[in-house]
Amino acid sequence: MSPREAARRRWARVAWVYGLLLAFGVFFVGPFLMGFLASLKPNPLEWPFTLRFAQVSPKNWAAAWRLGRAGSGDPWLGGMRPGREVVLEVAYFWPEDTPPPLEATVPRRRPGAGMGAVFETPYAADHVRLLGPELVEKAPARLGEEEGYVYRFRLRVDYPGEGPFLERVPLDIEAPRGALYLGATLDPTRFERRGRVASWDNVVPGLLGYVFHNYVRAFREARSLETGESLFLRWTLNSFLLAAVKVATTLVFASMAGYALARLRFPGRQALFLFMLFSMMVPGQVTFISNYLVLRDGIFGLSKLFGVETLLNTYTGLILSGLVGAGAVFIMKQFFESIPREVEEAALIDGATPWQTLFRIVLPMSTPALGAVAILTFQGTWNEFFWPFVVLTSPREIYTLPLGLLSFRNAYGQVGDWGLILAGGFFSMVPVLILFAVFQRYFVEGVSVGALKE
Repeated sequence: MSPREAARRRWARVAWVYGLLLAFGVFFVGPFLMGFLASLKPNPLEWPFTLRFAQVSPKNWAAAWRLGRAGSGDPWLGGMRPGREVVLEVAYFWPEDTPPPLEATVPRRRPGAGMGAVFETPYAADHVRLLGPELVEKAPARLGEEEGYVYRFRLRVDYPGEGPFLERVPLDIEAPRGALYLGATLDPTRFERRGRVASWDNVVPGLLGYVFHNYVRAFREARSLETGESLFLRWTLNSFLLAAVKVATTLVFASMAGYALARLRFPGRQALFLFMLFSMMVPGQVTFISNYLVLRDGIFGLSKLFGVETLLNTYTGLILSGLVGAGAVFIMKQFFESIPREVEEAALIDGATPWQTLFRIVLPMSTPALGAVAILTFQGTWNEFFWPFVVLTSPREIYTLPLGLLSFRNAYGQVGDWGLILAGGFFSMVPVLILFAVFQRYFVEGVSVGALKE
């Protein structure tokens, strides 16, 4: 075989390998990307699904920034404050020589559905004043085989006097039959009545309020009835708190238990290890009733010594019932057994105690295993639904993020508002993805090395 032929075959194999990797990447990343794009749309269920829509247009990004800054001084989240005025232009194609009669209104539209419909919020129609539409330009044009004119109109939304801050200002423009919408300063949210009505949910959205409209709604609309604070933010912080505590307790107890099973010699060590392996094979649904009764009774009444009748609806009960998992102990034990004993024997010769050997010698060498256990524990706690659903029932302020998403499903799914549900679900994936991307090296090393014994 000539060198040229060998090189050609080598590059052909490389091309096949990279082609397969690319295909797998598209297969796994494609749904993730499509879910993210759908979460940006006002109607994620539209069909056929398109990759070109208003929220990904740079022209609309710039317009949303300008309108948000003009309405409230906040170009990110927008809104309308007293004494402000915003200008919106819209263009229509009309075959006649006289301008089409447009009807523009600020509708009394409740800002939100589901949870957002519970709260009394000021209507923009009660505070703002709409001026126009005013004709500013007329130009002859040809659309296909039809000749006519392009009419450009200008509308002004003014907020005179004093009043509350308006999170959004909706706008509807109805055109006569035969008028064709061509464009606007900011593209409409949707078209109604077979395209005759161009409807904006908010003409002062700000950049984030326009592109990530459903995400902003998730934080704004889900609020506590008693305090008015954002429930979605509270659920996110609750999940972070529980995940951080469980990661800390798991690392501490799994390290000590794994080191004891791997290095210390005591009666029943092998039987204890076999019992731990057996517990990993028992589904949580088998033991959840007994665990529930234990928490209901305050761990056989011990909680009453501290003035607590029950551990249900408390983070204490949720944390105590999952201080450490058998899987984490198994990973740490296997990793500790891969560390040469000579390292620990040298420490013992120098006078180190078993505790000092563990915390000063062994654990610093176990960074890959600790990283893998931390990632797995955080991911499991962050996504855990069944057990928190059993333990945490009320009030809604103590929910974790998966339980909060269930309440989203019950509140918004019935009215078909799937954009907010999809945004909440996608947001819940982000922390785990970031954690895995940052600590990917430790995760791979910890799982692979912890599964081997030298």
